[in-house]
Order: sequence, then structure tokens, then C-alpha cells
Amino acid sequence: MNDTIKLEYTVSGEDFTRAGEASSDLKNMLKQLGVSPDVVRKVSIAMYEGEINMVIHANGGIITVYISPTEVTMILKDSGPGIPDIDKAMQAGYSTAPDNIRSLGFGAGMGLPNMKKYSDDMKIETELGVGTTVTMTVRIC
Repeated sequence: MNDTIKLEYTVSGEDFTRAGEASSDLKNMLKQLGVSPDVVRKVSIAMYEGEINMVIHANGGIITVYISPTEVTMILKDSGPGIPDIDKAMQAGYSTAPDNIRSLGFGAGMGLPNMKKYSDDMKIETELGVGTTVTMTVRIC
């Protein structure tokens, strides 16, 4: 028997009015499933940061989430420009967000560092001109 729940979200690029809807929906689902508040918080922050990155940098993409009895796995796949230097992008405060995005209060350079901080495991696969896939896992127990 398969106890895994699969959710899929489409994230629109540069649509800040809807940014955060996927992470909010996932947060509500985890609460309904009785997942501990600490895990819900970690998943919500990691997913929100990834979702915002997709809106700012990658013209959106698809987020697939798997919720099992032991973990939540979030796969964020975009067809954006890719990440030229992952090590640099992982540094707190480093950002390639343009000024118009920063003026909206986004692009502070904490997206990837927070995604790593709030997930138990994170993997980034990127190819310039093709896109990026970030896989994050948060353990439930």
C-alpha cells in the first residue's frame, strides 16, 4: 500500500500577487494531516523561499511535493537561465535580483541559504540556459 500523497503546483513567473500560494496550500495540507508544527514551519519556509526564487529568477516552473509518513519532499523544477555559480548563490546576501524586484522587498539573497537551512537535505541540479531543479527533503519523524 502506498501512503504517499503527491501534490503539484504551477508557479507563474513574475506574478508576485500569487507568489506563496503553493507554500500556503502545502502548509494547510500538512496541518490537516497532523504534522508537527516544527516540521510544518520548516517545510513552509523552505518551499516559500524556493517558490519566490522561481518567480524572481526563473519565470516560474513546476513544484511537485511528495508527503510520506516519514518525510516531505519538494521538487522545484524550472526552465530559467540556470545558476552560474552555485557556491556563490549559496552565500547569504548574494543576489542577482534586479533593482525593481528588490524595491518590492524581495531579492535579499537569502533564498537558497534559507532553503538549505530549513530542509534536512537539499540538492541543486542546474544547467545554464536550460533550468534548475532543486530537491528538498524535510523529515517528519
